[in-house]
Amino acid sequence: MRRPAAAAYSAWYVLQNGVGRGLLVLAALALAASLHLPAVADGIMLVQAGAFWMGRDDGAPEEAPLHRVYVRDVWIERHKVTNAEFAAFLNAVGRTTSTGERRFDWDDADARIHRIACAGTQSAPDRRAPESCAGAPTANPWVADPGFERHPAVEVSWFGARDYCAWRGRRLPTEAEWEKAARGDDRRPYPWGTAPPAPHLAVFGRPYNATEPGDARPAGAGPSGVQDLLGNLREWTASVLRAYPYRVDAGPAAWDGQGRVVVRGASHDDPAATLHVATRRSYDRRGAAAGHHVVGFRCATSEDLGEMAPGRR
Repeated sequence: MRRPAAAAYSAWYVLQNGVGRGLLVLAALALAASLHLPAVADGIMLVQAGAFWMGRDDGAPEEAPLHRVYVRDVWIERHKVTNAEFAAFLNAVGRTTSTGERRFDWDDADARIHRIACAGTQSAPDRRAPESCAGAPTANPWVADPGFERHPAVEVSWFGARDYCAWRGRRLPTEAEWEKAARGDDRRPYPWGTAPPAPHLAVFGRPYNATEPGDARPAGAGPSGVQDLLGNLREWTASVLRAYPYRVDAGPAAWDGQGRVVVRGASHDDPAATLHVATRRSYDRRGAAAGHHVVGFRCATSEDLGEMAPGRR
């Protein structure tokens, strides 16, 4: 039987098991809340509301000053969106927006998603492959390159990232939400704490385009359990670049095509010295309309996802 949402669980348990056991459950729930354990639901993690330290005073000018910012509850995907996941999106909605922006740079040499030719079709795909087309959603479906299905998706434009998240009923995270997921309640320089970057914590210092699956380094996760925040690929956000400090609840905060859009995190070919949770990069509209071999993304939502999956830890 499916249990009710966490908020009603204690009452349900009392009815099912009596007052004594119900009180034990209430105590356990209170202890879990006091420990701020990360909540898990369908591969997405709860970053709990609260104030945190954003920015730094010992970095680039646009990262200063170190200041306090309040962020509301937000659920952020534990991993970056993969090539296989984005290929499914391309098959569902197409490679360009209704206004002509590219969602994905399919003709870039760095792309890890290509079309395959199916028997009996005449349209020429970007790359032919021997895989079966049984059950393919289109005549020449988009497919992640063999061996790169679980790698984070590269060459996705900001518009493609935005549309993918909307397709999932989600959105891109703001830069403040991203940094709180990476930093938690303290001033740590890395998601995992203060230890210097190491290969078991993050993907960095690699050759050009040498990404890896993003779920292989749980030791590098942030305080809320979000993984692969530094390294592998930088990440698109929903935020327009503004000077610190600014109120995250006061507009204009969302990028609307004017000015520059913020990119957070680090890439697989960034050196260790550049890894920091406060690092800010940005692109103008031309850069945001293109994909890049160093930029990926993940989605977020402000919707209360309610019941927690059994994998809560």
